[in-house]
Formats: sequence, structure tokens, C-alpha cells
Amino acid sequence: MEKRPHLDILLCAPRGFCAGVDRAIQIVELALQKYGAPVYVRHAIVHNKYVVEGLKAKGAVFVEELDEIPETEAPVVFSAHGVPKSVPADARSRNMFFLDATCPLVSKVHVEATRHFEEGHEIVLIGHAGHPEVVGTMGQLPAGAVTLIETVDDANAFTPRDPQTLAFVTQTTLSVDDTREIVAALRARFPAINGPHKEDICYATTNRQESIKAVAPLVDAMIVVGSPHSSNSQRLVEVALRSGCKVATLVDRASEIDWSLYGNLTSLGVSAGASAPESLVEEVIDAFAARYEVSVETKTTAEENIAFNIPKVLRNLEVASGR
Repeated sequence: MEKRPHLDILLCAPRGFCAGVDRAIQIVELALQKYGAPVYVRHAIVHNKYVVEGLKAKGAVFVEELDEIPETEAPVVFSAHGVPKSVPADARSRNMFFLDATCPLVSKVHVEATRHFEEGHEIVLIGHAGHPEVVGTMGQLPAGAVTLIETVDDANAFTPRDPQTLAFVTQTTLSVDDTREIVAALRARFPAINGPHKEDICYATTNRQESIKAVAPLVDAMIVVGSPHSSNSQRLVEVALRSGCKVATLVDRASEIDWSLYGNLTSLGVSAGASAPESLVEEVIDAFAARYEVSVETKTTAEENIAFNIPKVLRNLEVASGR
């Protein structure tokens, strides 16, 4: 029998689920437990196909817009990414019972944007066009109140109405380094620009990127477990490549691994986006263990012990279910 080559796997920590994702999934699961199926969910609760399929199997029904939902007393859950103000307004007009699973750190950005608007600031949002979180944040305010800036070039081309009354907020799942460059470009042109009291990029995004930066230079290749729709997962791949790793790929799960990229491999880094369950990380490790003699070590760059409250109507269940 041919001897399998040895492979050192370096696991990034923190990785995988963040507190906001865990809370959103709990809200759907506990709503199903309390009210039974169906529980309607507007948009993918988090950007992970495996998680969505698992919730579908339990009785969750996913829709893109509220008008796809029939007249019902069943709960309607808004995704972790947040929604424009028009969505809960529409739900109220139709007497829907809704549960808001928006990540509290996204809600914080909504509050900041609203406060700036009420103080008469012109608002710049640093983020990616079309991402549900960006759509939700821009939708907190009247059309035209927020200008989206995606790149340093956008920042350099932007012309405000009044440079003295500018403020910026950011999407929570961006590249820390890219965002720093965009903010620097804005501050260089508009020194009076108001920023967030505390950085908008969330702790989980920052921690996962820092972990990648620590591991990427030490390994031949990196795999990030996560969805192609997941902004924070895509940023992890970019950070790995920028940090000196020659091969870095994003996979939803082990069946998507392109083995042609991993020929003469002696070391591999593994991380996961904030909406990827740990079971999929284990699946990837098992796939490599079938081809290599693996040793697994964890490199921890931060400890996370944050948890967010779930809506009051579900809290008794949370205790009862032992979660």
C-alpha cells in the first residue's frame, strides 16, 4: 500500500460562526419550535447554502420579498444582514408577525446613519453595491441621502455638497485594510469628515482576517470554507493571498475542493467565514485526511465570547432548549 504524504494543517481561530449569525439561526430554529412550520424567512438568513437547506428541512420557507408570502399568521423572520425601513413598514401594513434577526452590529450602523442624517450630515457608505447589508443600510434613509463608495478611486472622485457636513459609515464585513485605505483617502480630501464612534467593521470580520494574516505566510495553501455570496468569506481569501499565500480558495464544502491545486502540499491553512458551520470545516479536514497523513494544530489569535440576546418572545425557549 502506497504511503500517504504528510500534511500539516493549521486551523485558524477564530473561524466560522459569529455571534450575529448564531443568533439569527437560533431565531429561526426557536420560532419553528414555538410556532411550528412554516416560518417564513425573507432572504437567506445567512449566506450559507448548507445552513439554509438545513432550516428548509425543518420547515423554514425562504422568500426574497414579502409579497411572495400568502396571508398568514406564521412568523416572518428578517435576515441577519438587515432590511430597508420599507420592509417592516410593509409587514406592519399587512399585519404580519415578524421577528427581526438583523445582527446588532448591523443595527448599530443603521442607528449611526440615521443619527448623522438627523444632524444634517451628508452620508457616505463604504461597501459593496447590491449586498443585502448595503441595501438595508441605504434603505434606512430617504433616496439620495447616502452615497455608496466602493473603492479608493470612488473616494477620490466623490464631490460632496459641503465638505464640512460629511459623515461616513461602513458595511460590517469589509476588508479591514481596503477600508482603511478608502477612509484615509476620504480624510485626506475632507479633514472634517465624521466617522463612527467605534469602527463599523465588526469584531468577527476583523478577528478572522487577523487570524488569516497570521497563518497565511506559514502554509503552502489556504482553504476558506464559506459561500461565494458571503462578503466576509470572500475577503478572507483576498487577505490570504495578500498576506503571501500562493494558493487560497473559497469552497462551500469538501466536494468543491479542486484537488489539482494541491499537488506537492506539505502545509495547509484552514479557516471559515462567519456564516459557515464547523461541521463543514471538519468535512474539509476529513477530505484531506483521506489523501494525506494529517496532523492538525490550531493557531489562536483572539478569543471570542460575545453573545447577543434573542427577541423576548423566544427567550423562554432558549433556556428550555439548553442553547
